[in-house]
Amino acid sequence: MPQASTRGSALVGSTTSSLPSGSAPIGSTRSSLPNGNIVVETIGLSKSYGQIQAVKSLDLRVKQHSIFAFLGPNGAGKSTTIKMLLGLTRPTGGSAKVFGLDVQEQSVDIRSRVGYLAQDPRFYGKMTARQTLEFVAHFFYSGPKSVIDDRIDETLELVGLTDLADRQVGSFSGGERQRLGIAQAQINYPDLLILDEPAASLDPMGRRDVLTIMERLRKHTTILYSTHILSDVQRVSDTVAIMNKGELVAQAPIDELLAGTESVTFTMTLRGDLDAVHSHIGTLPWIRTISREAVPADAGASEAWSVAVSDEPTAERELLRAVLSSDDVVVTNFGRRRHDLEDVFVRLVERGEEQ
Repeated sequence: MPQASTRGSALVGSTTSSLPSGSAPIGSTRSSLPNGNIVVETIGLSKSYGQIQAVKSLDLRVKQHSIFAFLGPNGAGKSTTIKMLLGLTRPTGGSAKVFGLDVQEQSVDIRSRVGYLAQDPRFYGKMTARQTLEFVAHFFYSGPKSVIDDRIDETLELVGLTDLADRQVGSFSGGERQRLGIAQAQINYPDLLILDEPAASLDPMGRRDVLTIMERLRKHTTILYSTHILSDVQRVSDTVAIMNKGELVAQAPIDELLAGTESVTFTMTLRGDLDAVHSHIGTLPWIRTISREAVPADAGASEAWSVAVSDEPTAERELLRAVLSSDDVVVTNFGRRRHDLEDVFVRLVERGEEQ
């Protein structure tokens, strides 16, 4: 395996406090973000291949330490966008900055601060996990071998591979290989981690492990990832962008997407003297509509209500209190309606198809 030189003891671009005192980042251009906490920003970013517009006037903003899900059907323009962000293909129009650096003029500096995991990472099967990370670290570290070894041990622990560190990668399961892929992408302390379908083709346990690692990495880096597993997005992401046919059709915090764009609606299940309560809350000025639906007798309630409101703050304070103003009513479940991300995704994409 390649051995580390003794030129200093720093990871390229690293600002970690675990490095020995007196060591300086080699070739580092790291500094505070010039635009507040925005890691990635594109303005009117476009890419055409002949008459085909792969990306159309894309405005994207990724905040620091977010887990940003980049969604869209196959051919939506996600991969082309990532290639432009990394300087692997040149935009036709617009601009893009990563860490405040221009993707066309400063792509080498950008890539030194980015970790990347391909959808189907490949490794030398006869190398161990530790040897694999030693090989990758060689491209970033310059310094005493003990410093590199410490970083490798730290990374193996982060992804839960300490016990498998000296096993040949060829014997790894799909989930273990994916965790090793995240480890090699994270070895250089990247400020931005780009993951392409990180949980694809994994069984439920493997997916759970990968998602847990992503949540753990949030405090260390910003994560931009693509996936088609929308339930995973709901679990770990804080922001979602959806592309279709090269256009951005939605970008918002996931809670906003799941809340929907229609009237704010509260749902509840309840039992008791419901006709009287229905008449009472129907007179409140901020109530728009009330829909009632019977529920199975064994559900602990007799009806499920959906109540659309025009004044969300007032409804949050007053709706449940108004329903419980009668001693003859029991509410077994109450909350604001949240849409399933798959429903939101399909609706937005289909809306784009109709335009």
